[in-house]
Order: sequence, then structure tokens, then C-alpha cells
Amino acid sequence: MKKEYLYSPGPTTVPPEALSVMGAPMFHHRTARFRSLFGEVIEGLKDVFQTANDVLVFAASGTGAMEGSVANVCSPGDRVITVNGGKFGERWGQIGRAYGLDVDEIMLEWGTGVDPAQIDKRLNKKVKAVYIQLCETSTGVATDVEAVARVVGKTDAVLVVDAISGLLCDEMLTDTWGVDIAVAGSQKGLMIPPGLACAAVSEKAWGLVEKATLPRYYFDFKKHRKSVAKNDTPYTPGVSLVRALRETLALVKAEGRDTMLANAATYARAIRAGMQALGLELFSRAPSNAVTAVRMPEGADGDEFVKTLRDRLGVTFAGGQEALKGKIFRIASMGYLNQFDVLTAVAAVEHALRAMGVSFAPGAAVKAAQELLVE
Repeated sequence: MKKEYLYSPGPTTVPPEALSVMGAPMFHHRTARFRSLFGEVIEGLKDVFQTANDVLVFAASGTGAMEGSVANVCSPGDRVITVNGGKFGERWGQIGRAYGLDVDEIMLEWGTGVDPAQIDKRLNKKVKAVYIQLCETSTGVATDVEAVARVVGKTDAVLVVDAISGLLCDEMLTDTWGVDIAVAGSQKGLMIPPGLACAAVSEKAWGLVEKATLPRYYFDFKKHRKSVAKNDTPYTPGVSLVRALRETLALVKAEGRDTMLANAATYARAIRAGMQALGLELFSRAPSNAVTAVRMPEGADGDEFVKTLRDRLGVTFAGGQEALKGKIFRIASMGYLNQFDVLTAVAAVEHALRAMGVSFAPGAAVKAAQELLVE
């Protein structure tokens, strides 16, 4: 019998508490019952984002909230700054150009993070918004959002952060740091299936929303804000997913947000220690706690490695994208995970590499990870 182990950076494993409520009988969403449920979810999300501002929820993938964060704060021809250090930073630029914006794109070597000074140098009165990642999922790079926020906060521009993969893994103090819009998706640290996106929106950002003239309909932030004030949604919500999210937010509250962050950091360090014990090189120069990107050994095919793990062992990692295809693999350390899951992931790397003929001392990765976890 084949057992599945999911270590991809989204979707992640869903806890039993969330799975069970998704199988419960459906009920109508225009009811007091749903409004009570939705109100709990909004409050839970505010705690996760560390914000007192409005949190909007959409039936969409995280990219929907990204698009809404462009369409609602900008007008045609506005200048924005984006940081392209991977596939998802690249997406900010693609969305901006799709809406006819003047995109000033900071191009980074993949595997490196942006220096806030690079953004500071490009900021001027024409810049309406700055778009960055908390974690660049394709490379495993964490951004120093706090430092970037200090730079952007001195201007009239808003700072928008894609926290889709980094939320509950890398620290995200939305209000304290002065992040104006933070977006997330449901299938990563929030631990439910794909299908919900959310955005925490500051008062500074709402000021731009009132003036922005780009077209929007479904992702109209003002419509969603009006509904959220009544614990409701302007359009049909993902009822089953909202129910599941209430359960996982309750788990986060019971575990403690700080504990979740500390666990993710520990698991990520253990994974990195295991990989380095095998002589493998980490790809990211500023590693995120959400996902670890690892270079394949010389001469080994990353696509074959990921396929061997999935098809022979039932273990799902993620491979590289674009120019990194076949050259790296990525292991997530987010969501419903414990230290024994970490050891399984590390052991799976050893197993698959040996099957591919890569030589190393058997058990080295597991030993290194275990020692760190015990400490």
C-alpha cells in the first residue's frame, strides 16, 4: 500500500479537523449561521496577519488577491515598483503590465533577496505602489519586509506584500511594520485546500482605493469591505473552505502564532542541516522558513529525482521552475507538520538520491536533522 507524504510549498497537508467539516452537509450562505462563521474567520485572520485593519476574503487562488491589490490602488499609467527574484515576483510585473501600468521592475539574480536601498533609490513622487514577496516560493528566498517598509513608509506609495507562502512561517507584522496590503492564499500555512485568498488592507491603501480608476468587478475591494462590515461577502463564498479555515485558525490559536513561527524556523533549519550533511548546496542566500530550495548534485537530474520520490515513495516535493528546472528541488516546512514529518522528508531525500546512484554516508542527513531537532 502506498502512503502519500506532501511536502510541496502548496498545497500542503490538511489537518483532520478541517477535512471533517468539509464533508458536512451544505448550508446556505445568506444566513445568520454563515455570518457568524465568517465573522470568526475574519477575526482569526486579523490575528494571523497581526492587523486591526479590514481583511477581505475572496473565492479565488492567491493570485486573485494579487490582481485585486493592483487593480484597486492604481490608475492607468501609474508607476509601480516590482521585485523580480523568481516566478512570483515576476507575476507582480506581469499583472501590472496587463493593467497598463508603468512597471519599474528590479531584476535580481534568482536565489538572492532585494536590498531595500535598491527600492529606496527608485522611489519618487510618481511611484504609486511597491510590490514584493515575503517569501519567493520558487527560490526559497525571504525578504526583509520590515526594512523595505521603513523605506516605503517615508513616501506616499503603498507597500503590497505577497505573503502567500510565507504567512505563519516567516514573521509578518502587518500593522507594526506599516505594510499597506498583505495577501495570502489558503493552501499553504493556513492549511486548507486551494480556493480562498485574502487581503489585509490599511487605511493608507484605502485612500488610494478611493481614487484609483483601473477597472475591477469581482475583486472590487470597496464592495468586499462593505460586506465584511456585516460579516458577509458580496458574491458566493467558498462555504466549505470557510468552514475548514475556521478549524485551522482555531488550531493556530491553540498552538500559538509565535509557536507556529518558531516551529517552522526549527523545521527549516533541520531540513537545511540534513541537506548540507549530504554535501548538497542550499540555493537561497536568504533562506525562508517556509520552503528550502536545494541544488541537485552535479550530474543528477532534478526532474528525475522529484519523479522518483513521488512515483516510488509517495513523497511529493517541488522541482525547479524556468531556468531552475531540473537543477533544484524544494521542500516545504509550512502548515500541518511535526518533527517526524521533517525526518521523513530528509530520509526520503537520502533514499531517492541513493536510488539515482549518488554516493554519501547513509543516514548522514537524518542524523544531522535529528540532532538539531533534539537540541
